[in-house]
Amino acid sequence: MYRSHNCGELNASSINTEVTLAGWVQKSRDKGFMNWVDLRDRYGITQLIFDESRTDKTVFELAKTLGREFVIQVKGTVIEREDKNKNKNMITGDIEILVTELTILNAALTPPFTIEDETDGGEDIRMKYRYLDIRRNPVKNSLLFRHKVAMEVRKYLSDLDFCEVETPYLIKSTPEGARDFVVPSRMNEGQFYALPQSPQTFKQLLMVGGMDKYFQIVKCFRDEDLRADRQPEFTQIDCEMAFVEQEDILNVFEGLTRHLLKEIKGIEVDKFPRITYDYAMKTYGNDKPDIRFGMEFGELNEFAQHKEFPVFNAAELVVGIAVPGAGNYTRKEIDGLIDWVKRPQVGASGMVYAKCNDDGTFKSSVDKFYDQEDLEQWAKITGAKPGDMIFVLSGPANKTRAQLSALRMELATRLGLRNPEVFAPLWVIDFPLLELDEESGRYHAMHHPFTSPKPEDMALLETEPGKVRANAYDMVLNGNEIGGGSIRIHDKATQQLMFKYLGFTEDEAKAQFGFLMDAFQFGAPPHGGLAFGLDRLVAILGGQETIRDFIAFPKNNSGRDVMIDAPAAIDDAQLKELSIKLDIK
Repeated sequence: MYRSHNCGELNASSINTEVTLAGWVQKSRDKGFMNWVDLRDRYGITQLIFDESRTDKTVFELAKTLGREFVIQVKGTVIEREDKNKNKNMITGDIEILVTELTILNAALTPPFTIEDETDGGEDIRMKYRYLDIRRNPVKNSLLFRHKVAMEVRKYLSDLDFCEVETPYLIKSTPEGARDFVVPSRMNEGQFYALPQSPQTFKQLLMVGGMDKYFQIVKCFRDEDLRADRQPEFTQIDCEMAFVEQEDILNVFEGLTRHLLKEIKGIEVDKFPRITYDYAMKTYGNDKPDIRFGMEFGELNEFAQHKEFPVFNAAELVVGIAVPGAGNYTRKEIDGLIDWVKRPQVGASGMVYAKCNDDGTFKSSVDKFYDQEDLEQWAKITGAKPGDMIFVLSGPANKTRAQLSALRMELATRLGLRNPEVFAPLWVIDFPLLELDEESGRYHAMHHPFTSPKPEDMALLETEPGKVRANAYDMVLNGNEIGGGSIRIHDKATQQLMFKYLGFTEDEAKAQFGFLMDAFQFGAPPHGGLAFGLDRLVAILGGQETIRDFIAFPKNNSGRDVMIDAPAAIDDAQLKELSIKLDIK
């Protein structure tokens, strides 16, 4: 055997034990007559000692040739370290191995960056040599953390009688959602599979098949623009249940989230507030609000317009937030924030501010137009207290809310209000069923075309489709959407009606989704479900907002795997087999 123990388990109780270890050389310290080597594996580090007076000469000389990241096997005896050399920060810090046999299993080149917690390697080089980066504790521990979360998910759902079922990866391309990754079929010339953006239709068919409670930790694929928390391939905790209403689903997955927070983080969370989409947009400016802190929006039209200030008078919405303790901001700091909201990424044309003095008076950038009574109303509506600062934006309602939401999050970050060890989950419910694409003039499903409308809003589909609410819900954690789902349509007539309002002709709907509507005619039960984004969930539980370190082999921001150099061209023979002709100029 290559090892009798791992490098993270030996301690003082192991003294005088004969052991065999294997791993990588972390570092070595040659003192001439004595050589220490730190041996590392996934479990920890054990110190080896080669002593000129106690170690075989051949073994002693071989130890001097060891370089960083050499793979070695050693045999020896566990001995106690001298008191001055003990390391109380390590499980193995009281002992070392007096080596009697040394085998070099594989020599190694000097790595392009140090395999240390704080490395000297930049992100690009570490992604190119990702297999080396995984040896570092931060990445290794992130992957182990992901494994722990996934195991707890499986345990929780399995205990509730959910069954894990695999669904196909080679499916049919559909026109809804993001762009598909497509795969040419050699045996069906000119035809293509698509990689699934989600297993949506298959999990609905499993409900028709009577599987009742399904889940899958599944890879999904979307060919879309990337960012820190998005990859072209990602992993979902995908779930579906039959004979349920919205309340049943919220309770089950609130329970899953509560279970993960308790088992993974040791945190008890009692309340999962529920707010409507309309309330979220009006109060926070987005549909995934971070409620770890306040700074809720206050709409100021009534007390800001008709005061001879033309900027506010011309605006559809005047809205502000009270920033706690910001009353001591300098003019330079305020000007910096004004410049920040005027950046193209935010797009505001300017910002008004009002300081709440400790004596209850106010000082604003628009004192020429507003008196103390007006500003007192601003403070009352925004919840501002003495020592706070009110920041106010104005303009078209939707754009202004989005701009103020961006400012709210930026200020919270600067003020240290986004503590990654504080967890504030909530549900956002009652989303619009449809949203209008202003360019095409067509309505699109806000979630997907299989989402059920609220029964009481069905009549509005004919007259005011934009006002129809969906039986849909998102779970939000610390300002991130970690999961979303809906009650599904389960009868053919309603599904046909939905396709009609989405602009499908009858023939188009049948060609794309005929298999699903056919299945509904054979006794489809009421059903609904939810999918969590595992990558994002794990990152947030791990105290981060970027997902890359929690994925073993991630892509970069251009969607490339720089380690294996993918995507890459394929040769002409393969293209010919697939009946594909490239016309790249």
